[in-house]
Amino acid sequence: MFQEKHIIGNHSWDHPNLTKIPIKEVINQIKRCEDEIHRIIGVRTRFLRPPYGALNEEIIREAIKLNYRIIYWDVDSLDWDGLTARQVAHNILYNIRPGAIVLQHSAGGRGESLEDTVRALPVVIETLRREGYRLVTITELLKISPYK
Repeated sequence: MFQEKHIIGNHSWDHPNLTKIPIKEVINQIKRCEDEIHRIIGVRTRFLRPPYGALNEEIIREAIKLNYRIIYWDVDSLDWDGLTARQVAHNILYNIRPGAIVLQHSAGGRGESLEDTVRALPVVIETLRREGYRLVTITELLKISPYK
């Protein structure tokens, strides 16, 4: 993924709800994930997307201390909820606006398959392009480097 120029970010070591664990464990989750990413691709990430979008002030303060930019979304495709490709596409297209960050997943959904997410993409991409949208990476949208 890194060699193909995908943006790599931290999403925790094993996907807990960070607001439900002690702050020391939150820091461990972030650092452990970061160390493994660094071991594999040789860079340190700048972006943190908390599992489930679960945050509180204490986690935000710690993320800032660790020099992270927290990435959130404003359009949830709900692809994680076992929806069909048509429903996923509808959720995105109905809620899209210029500058939106769309949440989609690379796993999960019905039977832990991403098939419906993948099947929704051509419809979403073609429709958005037809409507004049340009699809960009987080780094292009926010104009910041993804790595420390």
